[in-house]
Amino acid sequence: MSSVSRRRTWNVHRLPPAEGRIFLITGGNAGIGYFAAEQLAATGAVVVLGSRDAAKADAAMASIRSHVAGANVRHLQLDLADLSSLKTAVDSLDLDHLDAVVYNAGVALDDPPRRETEDGHELMFGTNHLGHFALTQWPAPLLSAAPAGRIVTVGSFAARSERLDLGDLQSARDYRPKRTYGRSKLAQMCFGFELDRRLRGDGSTVLSVVAHPGGALDSLTPSRPPVHVTTPGERLRGLPTGLLVQGKDAGAWPAVRAVLDPEVRGGQLWGPRVFGLRGTPRCETVPSHMTDPAVAARLWAASGELADTDPHLGFR
Repeated sequence: MSSVSRRRTWNVHRLPPAEGRIFLITGGNAGIGYFAAEQLAATGAVVVLGSRDAAKADAAMASIRSHVAGANVRHLQLDLADLSSLKTAVDSLDLDHLDAVVYNAGVALDDPPRRETEDGHELMFGTNHLGHFALTQWPAPLLSAAPAGRIVTVGSFAARSERLDLGDLQSARDYRPKRTYGRSKLAQMCFGFELDRRLRGDGSTVLSVVAHPGGALDSLTPSRPPVHVTTPGERLRGLPTGLLVQGKDAGAWPAVRAVLDPEVRGGQLWGPRVFGLRGTPRCETVPSHMTDPAVAARLWAASGELADTDPHLGFR
């Protein structure tokens, strides 16, 4: 069977079994991360929810278990805004391998003022990009020990219209929340593509894949109380937008496929089929501004300096 025909037969509601595999999802307690965890748990895999809030993680695990019989889920205390805590967090996993990490956690602020992490980094850039960049070095040996490890970075459709300001990565001079958020997601996506180039250059078996959810709205998302509740009124008001966008359950589909599909290749971008906003997942053409080698090299160097990481992020 050709790779084309295999991709045509991918069924988001009938995922391939993944017993014996272990997946970590950052921000797995809510939103797209929650639904990715629920869907992956249904494959028989062990799913680890990375979350800084233990109560929210407990609620998410209870919800997953109520929807997936026999779900094997656990919580990892993980705070991407505290870079010094990441090694201890990953060490506490006590695993000999990890099949995939989904970089999903994110902070989105709508209004000023500009906020910072405890490390002094702008909150959205520091959490969404820098936290994941710094995290990478710690599960790297576990991913390398897996037969076919993957890092799946969840970006955003908003990153298509943004460009990085390499002289002001943390929006210290010009802070506009929505733009800063879009740029933080663009930085994540640039990192995901650059990471795969470097992994290929090192002969690593680990793949780095980028996915995005398209347009994913709460009003179109199935209720998962107490994790998420969509009222009948919200659902009714959201119906017209359902022609263009979708719920967060469907927004998780590209990341889930990037984790599971054996036909997925490193350096690919996966998103919704219909205008990149809704529908089943497909492999997209990668926008050129996300793979500019000069921009990627400068972003990598700046991120490494800010996060004080190993230049190879644990893969050498």
